[in-house]
Amino acid sequence: MRLLIFLFGLLVLGSPAAAQRTSLGIFFQWGAFEDRKPPRCFAIAQPDRSARPQGSQPFVSVGYWPTRGLRGQVHFRLSRQKRPRSAVLLRIHDRTFQLVGGGADAWAPSPQADAEIVAAMRSGVQMSVETRSTRGLRVRDHYQLRGAATAIDAAAIACVRGA
Repeated sequence: MRLLIFLFGLLVLGSPAAAQRTSLGIFFQWGAFEDRKPPRCFAIAQPDRSARPQGSQPFVSVGYWPTRGLRGQVHFRLSRQKRPRSAVLLRIHDRTFQLVGGGADAWAPSPQADAEIVAAMRSGVQMSVETRSTRGLRVRDHYQLRGAATAIDAAAIACVRGA
């Protein structure tokens, strides 16, 4: 239910492009969407456990931007602002990835790392992203991956079809 409210919020309260946003489907805790202008498609989920958000709502997304040549770009909005120079670690099963970012956002450091993370997400059950807040406290957001592969595929197919 929390996810549906979050996704509805994205549709209603998003940017002007939200008026042109199409839902591609809800897959367990993951949703897939397509925007027409600018053309982009993405899979998105909220954490099932996180610190009480300060600022905006935390999420993970895997995006496709055909006009920018970006495919499978992983983006995390953290539940808290990260401390400068603090590492951001993503854990999926027995793999750990170091992300780059600032403020409350984190990304894979390269397109190759994006592809490796998406591959791990496809076969994983859960993942967590962790850093230190500006106050030095540990911040850890947990995500369930059931439905992620289907949502990612729906976003990828929609952007190939729409390109």
